[in-house]
Amino acid sequence: MFQSAEFWVAVAFVIFWGILFYNGVPGKILNQLDSRGKRIADELAEAKRLRQDAERLLKEFEAKRSAAEREAAEIVSNAREEAERLAREAQEKMADFVKRRTATAEAKIAQAEVQASAEVRAAAIDAAIKASERVLRDEITGPAAASLVTSSLNDVRTKMQ
Repeated sequence: MFQSAEFWVAVAFVIFWGILFYNGVPGKILNQLDSRGKRIADELAEAKRLRQDAERLLKEFEAKRSAAEREAAEIVSNAREEAERLAREAQEKMADFVKRRTATAEAKIAQAEVQASAEVRAAAIDAAIKASERVLRDEITGPAAASLVTSSLNDVRTKMQ
């Protein structure tokens, strides 16, 4: 038995493990493994917390972005409505201005027509009176002629006007 190689390998193996246990190597290895496992667990927890923070921030920024997009769309819509309203008002004012100017021009034209007609009528009356006076003076003579010419001219003047 003492001469067997297997025996001495077994004795050396037991002594080796004895020295290891005496120096506390398995405890140190277990402590290192435990501390490494704890450090990895802490890093995983930190990574999980950071991921949750990142997801929360992403949701906040997406909410802010969607709110900003809605606000921008509302601003554009309001601006478009305001522009359309201003265009309608300008068109209405322009149409009203054109109507007033047209009415004013038509009134001036009508007034000018009335005035021109009155002037033509007055000129025709004056010409007719002068022609009648000349004809009557040339053909009728005497005091009866003068009174006839005067009364006739007065009658013509009142009827023509």
